[in-house]
Amino acid sequence: MSYGLLRGKKGIITGALDERSIAWHVARRASEEGATLLLTNAPVAMRLGQPSALAQRLGVPLVPADLTQIADIEKLYDEALKYFGGPIDFLLHSVGMSLNVRKGKAYPDIDYEFYQKTLDVSAISFHKLLQIGRRKEAFAEGGSIVALSYIAAQRVFPKYNDMSDAKALLESIARMFGYFLGKERGIRVNIVSQSPTPTTAGMGIEGFQAMYEYAHQMSPLGNASAEACADFIVVLFSDLTRGVTMQTLYHDGGFSAMGVAEELLR
Repeated sequence: MSYGLLRGKKGIITGALDERSIAWHVARRASEEGATLLLTNAPVAMRLGQPSALAQRLGVPLVPADLTQIADIEKLYDEALKYFGGPIDFLLHSVGMSLNVRKGKAYPDIDYEFYQKTLDVSAISFHKLLQIGRRKEAFAEGGSIVALSYIAAQRVFPKYNDMSDAKALLESIARMFGYFLGKERGIRVNIVSQSPTPTTAGMGIEGFQAMYEYAHQMSPLGNASAEACADFIVVLFSDLTRGVTMQTLYHDGGFSAMGVAEELLR
């Protein structure tokens, strides 16, 4: 069901890889709610995933951009401003990658070149997106920016590895830029900390299925789905949440508030 929450709004969605990705569902729901979109993904993701299919389905442009590269981000905003004819109302950062996770290196023995790559792709890219967007005046007054995180930013999940550090940095960047962009242009910057979700990236974590099942039993509402997360993000993009900023918002079925579930004690 569409409520027209984003009618007349314009925005950029990053990281929509395939139908399992949260960004894919956000793009679909934002379009259904009346938004005009531009999608972007890294060239390697465009080769390995299906973002072109989503862009064609929604009838929107797809701009290749490596979000670790300043020149690519500048080109992305230039193309977006030209396409939309003005600044954007919302932005989703949904990008993350760890070579240490992929290569099976345990946290105490991570490769530091891989570590730098993890931080650059998964967190510093967010800073770059916000810094360059601010410099180019690409964000509309009262706009909304959201990035995706996971509770491993605050708690120990050993197999989540250096992605925990990246998510903690990501959340700090959201708070800091939330202050500056809020004071300057009334722009909101928030984090959505989602349940473990069987995305392509998530399922690459060793023991993901066990993490997923544990969280599902711990959460009073069970794990929140990618589709439900997209609904929540659309609300954050909308004017209905114009007083919410600099927050890490847990969309996890109640997991973040739990100590132990009775089912796990039987």
